[in-house]
Amino acid sequence: MEFDGGMDALPDGVVQHILSQLSSARDVAACAAVARCWRGCVPYLPSLYFPRGAFDAALGGAAAAADDAIGRMVAAAERLEELVIYCPFSASLLPGWVAARAATLRVLELRVDSAAADKSGHLDCIGAAAGLEEIRLWGLTMSRPLAWGRMERIRVLEVVGATLGEAAVNGAVAACPNLTDLALLGCDCAGEAVVSLPLLERCRLDFVGGGNCSLRLAAPRVESLEVQGFSWISLQGGDRLKHLTISKNTGTVYHVEMGKLPELDQLSLRGVQWSWGAISSVLQCASEVKHLVMKVEFCGDFDTLQPFPEIDLAQFFNSHPKLCKFEIHGAMFAALCHKNSLKNLDSRFVIPCLEQVLVTVRSPLNAEQKLSTLESLVRHSVRLRRMIIRISQMKNCHEAADDFFEEICKFTYMNSDRVCIE
Repeated sequence: MEFDGGMDALPDGVVQHILSQLSSARDVAACAAVARCWRGCVPYLPSLYFPRGAFDAALGGAAAAADDAIGRMVAAAERLEELVIYCPFSASLLPGWVAARAATLRVLELRVDSAAADKSGHLDCIGAAAGLEEIRLWGLTMSRPLAWGRMERIRVLEVVGATLGEAAVNGAVAACPNLTDLALLGCDCAGEAVVSLPLLERCRLDFVGGGNCSLRLAAPRVESLEVQGFSWISLQGGDRLKHLTISKNTGTVYHVEMGKLPELDQLSLRGVQWSWGAISSVLQCASEVKHLVMKVEFCGDFDTLQPFPEIDLAQFFNSHPKLCKFEIHGAMFAALCHKNSLKNLDSRFVIPCLEQVLVTVRSPLNAEQKLSTLESLVRHSVRLRRMIIRISQMKNCHEAADDFFEEICKFTYMNSDRVCIE
């Protein structure tokens, strides 16, 4: 079938359906300017998106132009379900926009003027949209809890690049008791975060700043958990947890408390300094883990940086029999490389499931034991397919570095089918 008249030949209902799929404010405005009849699509728009630089070239200022355009389009979009505003706008107008579409709004995403948001309390108006299911807020400052009341329908809460007070964090989480997805990313916050969410499945908490933060998390259904920046961590309910990442770029992880993690597939521990009690506690709980990443530089409970204590290689792998992929940083590898560990190995010892190993060697010290450990991993791992030895970051401050590198090359050559140097 051919239409010589283009879109003019299409039935009005089809045109309205096509145009209702638009979301970018620029596209909506362009279509409305083409023909008066096309302006009729605006009431049926389910989504409006205002990009960050949408009004940079506007006469009279970007904020004023944005306020006018957003106000007109929101007022006309009678069935609006999703509103995304990245461009600068006047926070004082937000309550009017939310109130106009409170009955239909399901998704709200805002890049907020932090100064106005904290002092004026305009974000309190979000509570008027009782049907909201997803909220995403960027760049706000919040020292007090928002007056949202209980928002039973919200499933997704995401806050990015914010400065938050302890009461604001805990208040926002408490206002959304049925969350399945929670993300607080790049947030500057101190104190204790208390998260008790019975339906939570995915959680990402990334706190920045030099202070010591603590986390108390009760989430019996959580399946994926990533936390960064906390010194004390308590988790209640990890029976369904499959992916766990704990990291701290500055400062020390002092304490981690959790129960058994029977479904855990991936575990990643990262940071400059952890107390050995925190490390051993997590490793004991994660006995069923399949993919383990250990990238912690030092141990020590206080300011003194200490190396890892000796770890018995046979005991470690017997305690983690399902381990399939293992990424070891220098400190953890060095802890496995000692005579007391290797002397307990015999021909009956087997590492049953290990298939991939990535080893980062940082120092040529104790070279003989390190080579023996690499050989033992290859010899006793019956399913090993690939071992990668990363030595590009080795500190060349010892006269034995060249000799050690030569020995690793020989080892790689003898096991070229499974071992390579990165």
